[in-house]
Amino acid sequence: MDVGFGPEPPWFEAVLSVLAVWRLARLVARERGPFDLVSRLHVAAAGTPLADGLACVHCLAVWLAVPPAALLAPGWAAGLLLWLAVAGGASAMELAVGETS
Repeated sequence: MDVGFGPEPPWFEAVLSVLAVWRLARLVARERGPFDLVSRLHVAAAGTPLADGLACVHCLAVWLAVPPAALLAPGWAAGLLLWLAVAGGASAMELAVGETS
C-alpha cells in the first residue's frame, strides 16, 4: 500500500512526520487547543495515569509517531526504526525550541 506524497524523496515524508508529531504533541501537552478542547481533555484525565502522559511532549511523541511510521514504512523493521526516529526527532525539536521552564 503506497500512501506516499508523490515524487518527493522518502526522507521528505519522514521530516514532515517529525514536524507533524512535534506540533501535535506540543499542542496537547502545552496549549489549550481550539475551543479549549485540549484543556477539557486534561481536566477529564486529571487524577488518572493518563494525566502525566498528556503533560509530556516527549511521551506524547512516542505514541503519536506510531501512525506515520506504520503508514510510511515498507515493513515492520523499517516501521520500528521510523517510529523511533520520528519520536526522537519530535523530542529533539521540543528540546531545541521548547521553553526552558
